[in-house]
Amino acid sequence: MVSALLTAALVILSLAVLACTYRLIKGPTRPDRIAALDTIGINLLAMIAVIGMLLRTQDFIEIILVIGILTFIGTTALARYIERGVVIERGDDEHGR
Repeated sequence: MVSALLTAALVILSLAVLACTYRLIKGPTRPDRIAALDTIGINLLAMIAVIGMLLRTQDFIEIILVIGILTFIGTTALARYIERGVVIERGDDEHGR
């Protein structure tokens, strides 16, 4: 019973990744694409967690943490790029040097 529910969760998460992939490709705007990319990362985290539960192992915890950190950093960098046009600002420009 539990195995069937976890398998159903994997199917639903896979469909969500496909829908987000469509939004990532079609847009229409850059913020839509960034939101889709972030959602794909979150869905991948959930899929790895479900696979870990199906296999009854905790070996995937480190992978989940790394993907979570990379997803957060990537989303933050892309949002900053859209907002300011640069990802890393130089401190020299603020002081007129």
